[in-house]
Amino acid sequence: MSAPSSTSGRELLALLAALALACTEKPASPPPDLKSAAPPPLQPLDPAEAAFQVAPAAVFGEEPPPKALHLSLGAGHAKLGEDDFLLDSPDAMRALQAKAKEATVLVSTHDDTFLAQAAAALEALDEAGATVWIEHPSEPRVAFPVLLRDEASFQTWIDEPKLGKVRAIQRADGFELMTKIGKLPGADPNGPTVPVRGGQMDVATLRRGLSRLKERFSKADDACLMPSFGTEMRAVARALTGFWSAAREPIFSQVCLVYPRPVPRHPDGGH
Repeated sequence: MSAPSSTSGRELLALLAALALACTEKPASPPPDLKSAAPPPLQPLDPAEAAFQVAPAAVFGEEPPPKALHLSLGAGHAKLGEDDFLLDSPDAMRALQAKAKEATVLVSTHDDTFLAQAAAALEALDEAGATVWIEHPSEPRVAFPVLLRDEASFQTWIDEPKLGKVRAIQRADGFELMTKIGKLPGADPNGPTVPVRGGQMDVATLRRGLSRLKERFSKADDACLMPSFGTEMRAVARALTGFWSAAREPIFSQVCLVYPRPVPRHPDGGH
């Protein structure tokens, strides 16, 4: 009877040891929260700076393509070479589309033309399959290649199952920097990521915020600028330089510009 009793004792000791080990083990860690993977808030460049001061920012971009067709937007017209097209004429926009078919087009704006007004010309270029560049308004030797996306195409891009999806939403009060996991907070978590300062666009902080997001989402090879429809095209062009960290050094390999498709007009002139 002694041998079975000895075996039972060893089994009991082994069971007690296993229970003690289980009690000392740490519980399994919960799956990581995507929010915790977000970059830290974007603080001001210098906390001592007054809110109305804007840090200087060099204008970076690319050399404009030398053989591009030049499209000038302004005063309700789009002028391509010697041809003039009314922005609110569907026939004129179809003619512009035919002229720009698969061409490289450099777009410039010389007066207070807003994105909503320029949308018809951008749609024509998009439908034409044109390669589009936007010229900086004060630095004519600097331009920005952009991929045009209407709102439907932009939504398709957002819905792709990839992390990142970096976009800068441009509004009158500044820039909201958004990703697949939410907003990059600024100094004021309840305000835009990059607020305007003294009525001026803060390109230096925009550039820094986009660079931080690229570091966080290193495999994200594209980003989008989504201006509000009431944004001047010149402000859009100035914002695009924030997507370049140096001359000919884009932060992302491709930048898209989101534009609104114009509301179709009925033959009687209504909507």
